[in-house]
Amino acid sequence: MSTTLRSALVASLLAAVASPALAQDFFAGKTISLSTHSTTGAGYDTYLRLLSRHMGKHVPGRPAFVVLNQPGAGGLTAVNYAARVAPQDGTFLTIVSQGLLVIEATGGRGLAVSLGALKWLGNFSQSNNVTVTWAGSGVKTLADAKAREVTVGATGAGSATVVGPTLYNALLGTRFKIIQGYSGSGHINLAMQRGELDGHANSTWASIKTTLNNEFRDGKLNVLIQMGLRKEKELPDVPLLSELVAGDARKEAVGRFMSLAVSVARPFAAPPGVPDERVALLRGAFAATMADPDFLAEAGKLNADVEPMSGQETQAAIAGILATPKPILAEVQAALGGFPN
Repeated sequence: MSTTLRSALVASLLAAVASPALAQDFFAGKTISLSTHSTTGAGYDTYLRLLSRHMGKHVPGRPAFVVLNQPGAGGLTAVNYAARVAPQDGTFLTIVSQGLLVIEATGGRGLAVSLGALKWLGNFSQSNNVTVTWAGSGVKTLADAKAREVTVGATGAGSATVVGPTLYNALLGTRFKIIQGYSGSGHINLAMQRGELDGHANSTWASIKTTLNNEFRDGKLNVLIQMGLRKEKELPDVPLLSELVAGDARKEAVGRFMSLAVSVARPFAAPPGVPDERVALLRGAFAATMADPDFLAEAGKLNADVEPMSGQETQAAIAGILATPKPILAEVQAALGGFPN
């Protein structure tokens, strides 16, 4: 073999392995910021802080982690920061409000980029959405919420806390009065416990279990309805939205779309500009963390459900939700009163 040919072959081999090697070396000595739209102590925040204590050992270079709270605009503030302002190199990751999927799919405004453009690393949980009331409110069932006005706390327009009760009012005839402006689930829960509100408009069951598990166990919390693809094991007698709209083709179509959308309950992403080789490393690290015995043991102590989806599965699920046929989306928009345009 000639010297020239040998040199060309060596150069080709080095080029083939350089990109993955550089990706693995990149995170050494770095700090990865984990962003959430929720306030400290709320459900999304709990998952990120749990992740921050375990994911580092699964990322090549063993970077440090820090959690950043960016509440505001029903989750838009955090995701738009990740898309447009944050570093696009893998050192900034974000957990995304599930309500934003419905916003984008139904033509709502405010997103700086499509959620389909984010590099999805995985999903922590497929937890159902639930609407709950405080025992002292006198509202124990969905029938009670149809018979009288029920004040429920929410964050901002377009958030899941607004979408849920708005949908129930339209499809089921409930009388939820949505009080917006709370900075996060923690503040809504406190207002409910003080009697300022009858209940929490909409939250994941995973979040309720991490923040109000003792209250639920002690009978201080009523769960009126759940929305998702299957019933939660602790809530066998709480009706699913899909059960309540069965027999009405239009409402069934809306219920199917919403149930699928909320099943991606805690999606976790890198910004759209992160190189693919680093995305692959981060997806692998997330998957390894979800199976880590130490992570799972601490999740159990926090009552944090872990029912993960891989990065590829999450990416495909979100793409599928955003590609929902227009006639179905028109029915969803009608049910939400034109929301969120």
